[in-house]
Amino acid sequence: CCVKHMLRALVLCALLQGALSFSAGFSGKEGFAKKTAQLQLSKLPTLREGRANKSRHPCTVLCSHNAPETTTQEAAPSAKPAPGKPFHLAFPVHDLDEARNFYGNILGCEEGRCAPGKWIDFALSGHQIVCHWVGKDYRAPEYYNPVDGDEVPVPHFGLCLDVDSWHDLRKRLEAANTEFVVKPTLRFKGAPGEQWTMFFKDPSNNALEFKAMANPENLFARYDVL
Repeated sequence: CCVKHMLRALVLCALLQGALSFSAGFSGKEGFAKKTAQLQLSKLPTLREGRANKSRHPCTVLCSHNAPETTTQEAAPSAKPAPGKPFHLAFPVHDLDEARNFYGNILGCEEGRCAPGKWIDFALSGHQIVCHWVGKDYRAPEYYNPVDGDEVPVPHFGLCLDVDSWHDLRKRLEAANTEFVVKPTLRFKGAPGEQWTMFFKDPSNNALEFKAMANPENLFARYDVL
C-alpha cells in the first residue's frame, strides 16, 4: 500500500524517471511501475501540441478580436520615452486620418499604439499624446487671452525646444503652409522670459504652442510680467 501511494505521488509530480528508479528496488513491483509510468507519459501533450495550444490562448491575440486562431500580434519597434517622467495628454479629434497626417507627417511624431476608428498614440519628443475620435462634427472651442500684445488661444499644449530645433520646426511648418494663429516671433525681448514662440492649430482646432527660451535656465524664472 505504501509503495502504491509513493508511486502515485511521484507520478503526479512528473518525476517519472525517479519513480522508475525508485520502484526497481521493490520485488514484484518493477513491471507495475514501468507500466504505470508509460501510461502517464502517453497522456502528456507533446511539445508541438503545447505550442499549438499556446498559440490559441486568447491572451496571445492582442487588439484583434476577430483574428484567426493562429494569428498573433507583436509590438513593432517604438519611440523612446522622454527621460524622467514622460507627460501624457489625451484630447479629442474629429478625424483620425487627418490627425495622423498632422501629427505624424507634419509635426514628425512617431506613431505608437492605435485602436482603429477609436484612438492613436503619438510620441511627441518622447511624451505620449493620444488623439481620441469623438465625432466628425467636433471642433475645439476657442478662447483667447492677451500675452505680450498677442491674443493666444487657450487651452494649448506643445514643447519647449532649443532655439535651433525651434527654427527647424518653424521651417517645416512653413513648408507645409501651416496657418499660424500667432506667427513665429520673439517675445519678452530683453526680459528673463525672452523666448521664440509660435501658435497654430491641428485640423480639429486644438491649439499648440512651440517655444524656445533664449536662456533655458529661465523657463521658470519668477517675476511679474507687466
